Amino acid sequence: MHTRRRGSSGSDKPAADEPPEWSDVDADAVEERVVELAEEGYDPSQIGMKLRDEGVQGTPIPDVKLATDKKVTEILEENDADPELPEDFRNLLEKAIRLRRHVEENGQDHQNRRSLQNTESKIRRLADYYRGDQLDEDFTYSYEAAVELLEE
Repeated sequence: MHTRRRGSSGSDKPAADEPPEWSDVDADAVEERVVELAEEGYDPSQIGMKLRDEGVQGTPIPDVKLATDKKVTEILEENDADPELPEDFRNLLEKAIRLRRHVEENGQDHQNRRSLQNTESKIRRLADYYRGDQLDEDFTYSYEAAVELLEE
């Protein structure tokens, strides 16, 4: 978005309507494991990777949505285990705080100053998207507000 380079093409998920034959795990067991991992402090993306690698009852889960007909975040919302801030928004806030501290220490680092501007721009756009649902109606991004949100 903020560069002149071409984006790297990502891999496409296989078009599948049902879980593979070798992955026959009960949907309720998968949901329980998702909630357990969330309570341990894992983010939704980390939960998906853990289920892919470790699985439930020794059987790997290649795709939670195919196994349960629900996304990881939907399962977490149903069980009141969803994170306070959306994962993508929190990651951008953490990046902006790191960049701001770096730029304050290294004033001549123009490349990272530009990266900070781009990151803050992404945060503002994402805040518009989440405002009202997962953020306060009167939320406006500032460095202090970001630090405050992450300390909670």
